[in-house]
Amino acid sequence: MDAKITLSFDENIIGKAKKFADDQNISLSRLTEFLYSRMVSGNYKNLEALPVADWVSLVAEGAAEYKTKSRSRKAFKSDYYKSRK
Repeated sequence: MDAKITLSFDENIIGKAKKFADDQNISLSRLTEFLYSRMVSGNYKNLEALPVADWVSLVAEGAAEYKTKSRSRKAFKSDYYKSRK
């Protein structure tokens, strides 16, 4: 069963990803799903441990830049207490 989500990406990356997906005869949604399935099928502890295939270079420019959200104080506190159990 499919579920819908809303994502925001850099406009240039989306353009290149759409072209790449089109060249592979796959929708951008299925390409994204494929990437996510690869990501969650491994036992990766952080973003740096995630293997990046060579073909990702075809749709990206320069070094990978990971944009993360700052965590709330409440989230840090929750993680701390969970680690103490």
